[in-house]
Amino acid sequence: MPDLFLLLIPGLPLLAAAIIALLTLFGWNRGDNGERFTARLAQAAGFLSLLLVLAGAAGWWLAGAAERHVVLFPWLHSGGYNASVSFTLDTLSLGMATLVALITLLVTRFSVSYLHREPGFQRFFMVLAIFTAAMQLIALAGSAMLAFIGWELAGASSYLLIGYNWQSRVATANATRAFVTNRIGDAGFLLAMFMAFTLFRSTEWDVMLVPQPLDSSLLVGVMAMGFMAAALVKSAQFPFSAWITRALEGPTPSSTVFYGSIMVHAGIYLLLRIHPLLEQAPALQYLLLLVGVLTILYGWLGGLAQTDIKTSLMFSTLAQTGLMLLEIALGWYSLALAHLLLHALWRAYQFLHSPSFALHTGWQAAPAVPAWLSRRRWLHNAALQRFWLDPIADWLLVKPTMALSQEAHVFDGQILDKLSGTPAHHTGIATLAEMQAMQQGKLRLESSIGRGSGLLGKLMQWAAEQLEWFENRLLLQQGGGNAKRTLDTLGRYLDRIDRLLTQPRYLVLLVVVTLVVIF
Repeated sequence: MPDLFLLLIPGLPLLAAAIIALLTLFGWNRGDNGERFTARLAQAAGFLSLLLVLAGAAGWWLAGAAERHVVLFPWLHSGGYNASVSFTLDTLSLGMATLVALITLLVTRFSVSYLHREPGFQRFFMVLAIFTAAMQLIALAGSAMLAFIGWELAGASSYLLIGYNWQSRVATANATRAFVTNRIGDAGFLLAMFMAFTLFRSTEWDVMLVPQPLDSSLLVGVMAMGFMAAALVKSAQFPFSAWITRALEGPTPSSTVFYGSIMVHAGIYLLLRIHPLLEQAPALQYLLLLVGVLTILYGWLGGLAQTDIKTSLMFSTLAQTGLMLLEIALGWYSLALAHLLLHALWRAYQFLHSPSFALHTGWQAAPAVPAWLSRRRWLHNAALQRFWLDPIADWLLVKPTMALSQEAHVFDGQILDKLSGTPAHHTGIATLAEMQAMQQGKLRLESSIGRGSGLLGKLMQWAAEQLEWFENRLLLQQGGGNAKRTLDTLGRYLDRIDRLLTQPRYLVLLVVVTLVVIF
């Protein structure tokens, strides 16, 4: 298969999303016929993308199954800095790309019936197609920069589908919480790319993942730490775990593809991709080990206290991804990849099955909390409250930020406004009571100049008032005022002089006088 065909793997879903958006914009895909066309288009794009992935994997295997870095075309070149549109073909990328194509195709087919005649039908399939393209970019990207584009598209798609029911304040609040939390990971990704440009003048994986000399180990560690932060947030590892249960507010198909099977594993995939960097920073491997253990405990204990199926599955997913962190920290990369692929497939089936779970179980009640946990009330309460991760984050981050913003507002109003002379009061009529007071003569509006504060403000106010007086008294009076009459008379005299100077005799006389004065 020609290398350029690889672009169609993310390109076809992206093209389908663009067509759906265009048709929706002009209202050409409304009603049942519009739903049918949208569903067929999304499924066709997903199916062709899957075929291209399988064809690429077959060609790679027939060529010897050696890792390939395919540069499709240059992206930008500035001085010594280079970036290209490139793909990496190896067991990790092709395995993840196949998983993404297969699960998104199944979820797309499931969603056709699940969302039939929903008001946001077209919007859902458009965002799902964008997400498919984003995850294919993450899986196949040959550089961190190209993977970052997919990373951001996946985050934006997640935000849009969590807030699918945008009329609900809960849905929009949860979408915002998830979006803001993931920006922490994005900052780590950007830091890592900056360090890559500093060290290698490139973000290509085949350049970055080569073992470096000891004198650059600190910088490599900082770069690896940035990637690791992005991975931990995206996969909702402890202490960034709280946002992912809020994300279940979206429809079940989006919960399946985002948080049950694919996007929750994007962080694990990134860690597998950068494992040569982690091996150069042993301290980060120990940190991964600690985070993995804490995430397993959080997912296990939180899952025991849940009473609904989707949240229970989500906590189980967190425990499994925490176990994958342990495998990566211990260097068992092949085991972690197999764990990722099998767990994603199984969890996708469970999430898609969850709407009919109660029917299949005969409407049985949720199992009771284990006796050993119910006896430890403090631990049981902590599990019910999900270990207060959201309130702790608010206390540590949100409230200090809001307090700092309020202090900055006070400083701006009490100090900077007075020094700069910014008008301190609004001079218009704000209420009906003020209008009545003005009509009774009890309230007088200030001039349009406003009131200045501070020394500079008072000086500017005085100068503006003098100019306003000159304008009102001399120029804008009835009939134009004395100044206008004087200027009109002066203008008539100047006009007469101009007409005289245009006559030949006066023009010759003026030239002679000028020559006499000069000589």
